[in-house]
Amino acid sequence: MRISVIGAGAWGTALAIAAARQHRVLLWARDAAQAQQMAVDRRNERYLPHAVWPDQLAVTSDHSAALDHAEGGLVIVATPMASLRERLAALPSNACVFWLCKGVESATGALGHQIAASVLPRASVGVLSGPSFAQEVAGGSPTALVAASSDAALCDLAVSAFHGESIRIYRSTDLVGVEVGGAVKNVLAIATGIADGLNLGLNARAALITRGLAEMSRLGVALGAQADTFMGLSGLGDLVLTATGDLSRNRKVGLMLAQGLSLDGILERLGHVAEGVYCAETVTRLAHDHGVAMPITDMVSAVIHRRIAARDAVVSLMRRDSRGEGL
Repeated sequence: MRISVIGAGAWGTALAIAAARQHRVLLWARDAAQAQQMAVDRRNERYLPHAVWPDQLAVTSDHSAALDHAEGGLVIVATPMASLRERLAALPSNACVFWLCKGVESATGALGHQIAASVLPRASVGVLSGPSFAQEVAGGSPTALVAASSDAALCDLAVSAFHGESIRIYRSTDLVGVEVGGAVKNVLAIATGIADGLNLGLNARAALITRGLAEMSRLGVALGAQADTFMGLSGLGDLVLTATGDLSRNRKVGLMLAQGLSLDGILERLGHVAEGVYCAETVTRLAHDHGVAMPITDMVSAVIHRRIAARDAVVSLMRRDSRGEGL
């Protein structure tokens, strides 16, 4: 199979490396100088400096060449959420495409499948998600992902592209649930990072993850998702990894917010996109519009935008009225 990966960040590069162990893969980088350097070094020095490339992986900055390579094969869009609309709009109308970004479009509140429906209505589309740090995927560590699409044949393509000794692919038809899980878990990971940064203890971490999962599920179901999806890889699985793993960008944001660092300073230190920062406010608006209570998400958004201090946000959450656990 011929596969093109659009976006040479850490996650795009990692999946390109994984796919190139079995297939011919072309990785597209926007920056021509970066692409040229990666071609010489046979590695992505900026994002995954220790991951060596398989022989079947090549890199280009020529977008047309990347699309030509994937004709009759598979396109993987591995850009931040803010670029998804632009990248999908540039694809052929009959493309077979998965996106990797986990978030919500800030301007519209749209999930990835909604963006795809508006700009690429005749294509076969889906999302590839699940608990997966790029560094471990590139290194060949065992990883399980979920491919979600209404097109069963497209999910079969994902299995053919990635399923093997180090990656296991599960199929799902619940695009909404998989996308909501991927977006909201980033916000909740910031919350857990804040709690850990304030040294609130393991009890607090467990409570945040559990109650955060309830928030994620409520919003997803309100948007049309299947409740069971949130007990799977893109829900509980990705939430646990992102909220507790030391490689998590969003968790690092929370840790630094707890130290009182400015958001600009945090993002400069991070050097990568942390989607939870950009979608927290949008998720809060979505929840409000659908009458869904998401107090943890609300507080994360307030801390990010300096409407409340991190420690005061924790106090506010703890003082909320008692209620049944199912609420």
